[in-house]
Amino acid sequence: MTIGIRRYLPYTYDEALARVPEALKAEGFGVLTEIDVQGTLRQKLGVEFRRYKILGACNPPYAYEALRADLEVGLMMPCNVVVYEDDDRRAVVLAVDPTRTVAATGEPKVQELAGAIRQKLVLALERLG
Repeated sequence: MTIGIRRYLPYTYDEALARVPEALKAEGFGVLTEIDVQGTLRQKLGVEFRRYKILGACNPPYAYEALRADLEVGLMMPCNVVVYEDDDRRAVVLAVDPTRTVAATGEPKVQELAGAIRQKLVLALERLG
């Protein structure tokens, strides 16, 4: 079982990283956070790791609706979008599938919103090529 929506891209990691925020923006998301996993692991553990960033994406209207339906859904926010370079030096983008992560809430309104958010994330990744 996968908890993400994956897209292999026909361009470099750097190009992907530059394009992802615009693709997300076109679907109503903003990037609130950016975690440089490679840099953090190098600094904290002295180890080398592939180029890998985690972007915390948020669509404010959906976030507001979800929080109004269930305050605890904030544990699953923002929607993580990962950009990394695979072993073949291809760029990969992976977005969380909110229909998988909110299943535990049991709240019908949140599950409905998760479906709409998933569709927007799929469209954003399709915009990348």
